[in-house]
Amino acid sequence: MTDTNESQPSVVIERIVNAPVETVWQIWTQAEHFQAWYGPTGASIPVANMDVQVGGSRLICMEMQTPDGPMQMWFAGEFREVVANERLVYTDSMADEHGNVKSAAEMGMPEGHPMVTEVIVELTAVDGGTKMVMTHVGVPADSPGAAGWGMAIDKLVTHVDSLAA
Repeated sequence: MTDTNESQPSVVIERIVNAPVETVWQIWTQAEHFQAWYGPTGASIPVANMDVQVGGSRLICMEMQTPDGPMQMWFAGEFREVVANERLVYTDSMADEHGNVKSAAEMGMPEGHPMVTEVIVELTAVDGGTKMVMTHVGVPADSPGAAGWGMAIDKLVTHVDSLAA
């Protein structure tokens, strides 16, 4: 999967973040920062294991409170490109707590949901801030996943602002 494959549905979110690219890079690549913002509103990230190097793995646990109690969703992947302060590319798959990839059917997702998607983060310095473009290839722009990304990126901006305070 590459970012030039235009036949794949994709979520694309572009934001100007009021922080240098080095700070935004850390927000994406350091577990303690990633845990502070990732996921939709109301989600927490109790586990964020990230070996940020080409071929390195990632295992993320997102927890949400539901009427039936806490629900956990696990995501696993591999870092494919790591260009510090410029570009981060990783795969993302639904998984169990051991990082074993699960099919869409096993996770209760609609048929046709890809087993592996790809997240591309591109950072560019602009006027003392950072232009951040996040593309999640394989996730339709009108999906719940896209809505979740919108909330997560809002949380990312709030987290960056809290660091400057």
